[in-house]
Amino acid sequence: MIARLIPAIFCLPVLLLNSSAWGQPPAEKEPSPAIEYLELTELESEHMTNLRQVTMGLPRAGEGYFSSDGEWVVYQAYPVGYPFYQIYVQKLDERVPRRISTGRGRTTCAYFTPDMKSIMFASSHSDPDIDATELKARELAAAGGRRRYEWDFDPHMEIYVTKIDGTGLTRLTESAGYDAEGSYSSDGKQIVFTSTRDGDPDIFIMDADGDNVKQIVNQPGYDGGPFFSPDNKWIIFRSDREEEDMLQVRAVSVDGKHDIRLTNNLKQVNWCPYFHPSGDYIIWSGADYSRGPRGANFDLWMMETSWTDTEFQGGKITQVTDHAAADVLPVFSPDGTKLMWTATKRGPDGSAQLFIADWKRGLK
Repeated sequence: MIARLIPAIFCLPVLLLNSSAWGQPPAEKEPSPAIEYLELTELESEHMTNLRQVTMGLPRAGEGYFSSDGEWVVYQAYPVGYPFYQIYVQKLDERVPRRISTGRGRTTCAYFTPDMKSIMFASSHSDPDIDATELKARELAAAGGRRRYEWDFDPHMEIYVTKIDGTGLTRLTESAGYDAEGSYSSDGKQIVFTSTRDGDPDIFIMDADGDNVKQIVNQPGYDGGPFFSPDNKWIIFRSDREEEDMLQVRAVSVDGKHDIRLTNNLKQVNWCPYFHPSGDYIIWSGADYSRGPRGANFDLWMMETSWTDTEFQGGKITQVTDHAAADVLPVFSPDGTKLMWTATKRGPDGSAQLFIADWKRGLK
């Protein structure tokens, strides 16, 4: 699957310094460290300013998303001594992570409900053989294995929603196969997600309570990582249907009738697209794979967009980053004034962390 090609930095263990659940008494809060602004390249400075690190004191952290007020972020990280990602939230500038997932099983793809009362994420903690699954992962890690990223389409992965304090966990999906990669429509009424329930990863929509599941993409290969457009009429996602492992960015109407390719370069892997809240453009991560994955470096790219009910058009493409860092999983703040993404080699220790910058085009 395509996941074999994505850099290892987004899968290796993260040591979490504070693994208490949101609802548990937190450790005494320490003052937030002074903000240190980081260097941007000349090209990057055309698009953003005031680059700073969001997650601190964590060997690795990533795939972060904003709350609707832009003051909180939710992301995934590895806790101390445990081999799989768990889900954490933190105040954007306080850097104190709180775990809201169960603490067992694989977890991924957390997303705030628009009303900020709950958080959705995917988890495999219902795996009936979870003890054996954990033991195998620990043994592999101890042996120094799995240094490249190979995302597990765990058949026990289901989508859940929990209250913002980590209580009231509710299961939304219950199907044979992997259910994950979910995100909400802007009104909070629907969830778009990826599922292997039909045999391979495709895209589905369901109501926010898990009812009325409808498949909107049914193509060979991997189709995943979906997000609604700001008006909820279209969905952008990534797909390797044209050539295995060579992800490209696509858009599909919410009724599934119109499926349009936006990038068309099978020498470049293009993935993790995300809308600017204005709808005027999308951002994603891409890397030149003409010589294979070794040495390929992911940068951020932007494409102008416009659409009607039946047509979606991609326009001018602009490179946003050109750092030696691997830059992936970009997201805009709800007001469009900030860009956050996961990167290596940006901070003092070079580890994978979340970073944020003021987005110049959004401030105009």
